[in-house]
Amino acid sequence: MTSLDIQASKTHVEGLVRRKRLFAFGVPAVILVYFAYIFFAFDVPGLIQRANMENARTLTSDIWSHKVHVTRDNRNGEVSYAVEGERKGEYPEGERPAWVRGADVITVDLGGDTIVRFLPDNRTEIDVPGFGSVEAQVEGRKVTTNLPSQLPDWINASDRRVAITTPEGRITLTGSKTEVFNYFAGWELFWFTFDSPYHGIGFGQIVFGAQIDPERRNIIGAVSDFWHNKMWRHKDIAWALGETILMAFLGTMGAAMIALPLAFLAAKRFAPVMLLRTATRRLFDFVRGVDALIWTVVLARAFGPGPMTGALAILITDTGTFGKTFSEALENVDDKQIEGVTSTGAKPLQRYRFGVIPQVVPVLLAQVLYFLESNTRSATIIGAITGGGIGLMLTQAIQTQKDWEEVAYYIILIILMVMVMDWLSGWLRGKLIGLKDG
Repeated sequence: MTSLDIQASKTHVEGLVRRKRLFAFGVPAVILVYFAYIFFAFDVPGLIQRANMENARTLTSDIWSHKVHVTRDNRNGEVSYAVEGERKGEYPEGERPAWVRGADVITVDLGGDTIVRFLPDNRTEIDVPGFGSVEAQVEGRKVTTNLPSQLPDWINASDRRVAITTPEGRITLTGSKTEVFNYFAGWELFWFTFDSPYHGIGFGQIVFGAQIDPERRNIIGAVSDFWHNKMWRHKDIAWALGETILMAFLGTMGAAMIALPLAFLAAKRFAPVMLLRTATRRLFDFVRGVDALIWTVVLARAFGPGPMTGALAILITDTGTFGKTFSEALENVDDKQIEGVTSTGAKPLQRYRFGVIPQVVPVLLAQVLYFLESNTRSATIIGAITGGGIGLMLTQAIQTQKDWEEVAYYIILIILMVMVMDWLSGWLRGKLIGLKDG
C-alpha cells in the first residue's frame, strides 16, 4: 500500500468519524428544537394554566356516581325528590330519601354534619362544619344571605344566585328554586325505575322467589321493565348500536362492490387504454382524498341528516381506498392461472371470474373485513354529525353537561362494540381465508 493509499484511507476514516460525531450531536439537537417548537406552537404553558383540576375531579366523580336532587319550588313551596333531577327519576308520591325528614321544616342530612333546612317563607339554613351557619332568604328574584364579603373558593354568591359546594354535596339557591344535590356511588335506576315492581328487588329473588307482579312472570316482567327503562333507555341504545353497525356495514360493503369492477379499469394489465386508466385512478384519489367526515357534512347538507347519509359518506371514501388497493392486487396476479383458464376455451368474463378473482379474494376479504371493523369506530363520530346511531346519543349526553354517567355508559358500549367487531372480523378472516390473528 502506497503512502497515497494510506493517506486516502486515513482521510476516509476521519470523514466517517466526523459524520458519526455530527450525527451523534446533530440528531438530538434537531429533536430538542422540534420539541421546543411543539411546546410553544401548541401553547403548552397556556394549556397548563387553563387546566382546572377541580372540574376534572367533578367530571371523574360524575362518571361513577349519581346525584339525588331535593328541590323546593320557591314560587309555591312544593318540594320534589328525583334522581339526577329528571322527571323520569322522581320518587313516587309520598316517598322520599331516608336522609330527608320533617314536614313543616324539611331537613336534608348530607352527611358529615352538613345539614340543610328548608324553612317557611323561602328561607334556608345551611350548617357547614368549620364554617358556621349560612342563612338565606329568597324574595322574588333576589337572594339575601348572611355571608361575609370575603368568601372561600367553594362558595359563589351574588344577589341572584348562591352556590355552595361541600365534600358531601352541593346547594344552589336562585329566585325560582332552592336545590340540594346529594352524591352517591353507582348508577341509580340502571336496572329498574321507581315505577317498576322489581325496583330494589335482588336478582335471586327475581329468578327463584315468589311471583312479584301478579300479571307477569318474574323473569319476563323484569326483562321487559329493564328493556323499557325510561331513565337509561336500554331499548333506544340497542337500536342506536344497531344503526351504527349497519351504517358501517352498508358503507363498507357498498364501497367494495363498487370498487371491484372499477379496479379493473385502473389496473394496467386489464385496462390498456391509458386515458381510461388515468381517469379511474384520479377518481379514486379524489374520493379518498376527502375524509369521510367532510363527505358527511356535504351529504348532510344535500340530503339531510340520517344514518343513510353516514353510510354514503363511508361508501364514497372507502370506494377510493378499495379501488386503489384492489387495482394494485390485480396488477400482481399470476398469469399462469389465467392461461390455464384460457386454455379451456373460457370467454373473457369467465377468465376474470375463474382466473383472476380467486387470486385476489384473500386480499379483498382481508381489506374489507379490516375496514368494516375500522368503520364501526368511524360510524360513531359520523353518526354524531348526521344524527344517527350511538354517536348521536353520546353527543347529546355530552352537550347536556349533566349526566356524565350516561356518557361513561355509552363509551363502554362503544368499546365493547368495537371489540366484538374486531373479534368477529378476525374470526371471519380465519374462516374465509385462513389467516390467524395473533
